[in-house]
Amino acid sequence: MTEHLVWHPSLVTKTDRQLLNGHKSFVLWFTGLSGSGKSTLANEVDRQLYKLGVKSYVLDGDNIRHGLNKGLGFSQEDRIENIRRIGEVSRLFVDSGQVVLTAFISPLREDREQVRKLFEPGEFIEVFIKCPLEVCEQRDVKGLYLKARRGEIREFTGISSPYEIPLKPELIIDTALGEVAESARQVIDYLRGEGLI
Repeated sequence: MTEHLVWHPSLVTKTDRQLLNGHKSFVLWFTGLSGSGKSTLANEVDRQLYKLGVKSYVLDGDNIRHGLNKGLGFSQEDRIENIRRIGEVSRLFVDSGQVVLTAFISPLREDREQVRKLFEPGEFIEVFIKCPLEVCEQRDVKGLYLKARRGEIREFTGISSPYEIPLKPELIIDTALGEVAESARQVIDYLRGEGLI
C-alpha cells in the first residue's frame, strides 16, 4: 500500500519558516515519571517562550490520548506506537518552523532514540525531569500510584513497568528542588546559550 505514496516537498522550506519566525525550530522532549512535573514545566516554558515572541506549542500526553492516540491503550506495543506517532507529529511542527514541547513519560530509551533519529542534529532536546518516586507519589492528584500499588492498574511506569533514565539528556531538571518558574528559566537559558532563540 505504501509503495503508491509519494512525499511532496514543500515550496516553503523549514529554513524559510525559521527566518520568518525569527528563531530556530526544535522539539523539547520532556521525559520522566508520572507526577514528576513534565506537563507543568512544559507549559511554563511555553508561557515564557510566548512572552519572548517564540512560536511554540505543547503536546501533552493526556491531551493527545483524547484525540490522535485515542485508540491506543497501555500495552508495550501501544506505548511504542504512542511515542512513534508523537515523534512524527513533532517532526511536522519542527518542519513548520515552530518549537514543540512534548510531555510524555516515554519510559524506554530505545523509543526516545528512535524519535531523536527523526530530527537533524540539535533539533531534538531531551529534558529529563528528575524527581524521586516518593515525591511523584505525593503529587499524584489522580491517585494513579495508589491504584497501581493496589494492583488496579497494570504496567504502571515506576511501579510495575520500568522507566529507563536517559543516559545523555541535553538537560536534567530536578523538579523536587526549586520553583517551576526557575526550572523553566533553566530551559530558556539553555536555549539561548545554544542560539536556538
